[in-house]
Amino acid sequence: MDEVQDLPERSREVARALEALGARGRVRALPASTRTAAEAARALGCEVGAIANSLVFVADDKPLLVMTSGRHKVDVTLLAERLGKTCIRRAAPEEVRASTGQAIGGVAPVGHPVPVETVVDPALADYPTLWAAGGTPNTVFPTGHAELLRITGGTEIAVN
Repeated sequence: MDEVQDLPERSREVARALEALGARGRVRALPASTRTAAEAARALGCEVGAIANSLVFVADDKPLLVMTSGRHKVDVTLLAERLGKTCIRRAAPEEVRASTGQAIGGVAPVGHPVPVETVVDPALADYPTLWAAGGTPNTVFPTGHAELLRITGGTEIAVN
């Protein structure tokens, strides 16, 4: 538990949420930024596709968290159609923080003030170990596709 105390407060919140959800991975700090999928992959020595990007959008005026592979872009028109939404747009930085309690580049899939509707891209199943943000731009935790679906309560939908 000492390692959790050494984390920033936002990451401690994520660590507590992961533990409460029975997740196997533990949040850890990296010396380099993991703000982008490419930075995270370099810091972790993994493929960029194994980075579970947490992207926040606004879908019909409500936050939407999209968990996708670092190798993918989100097609918002296609995603809106698949979700039955009228309009999906990228959230502004202040909207990201308001809905998740975290800043862009460090948004974790859990640990938000209130649950956020979540979509999990099936492309993440291509990797046995995924790395997701841990609440700050230099914290991450390991997980897997099935666990990500379970801990987020997300819906599996292809995003491109």
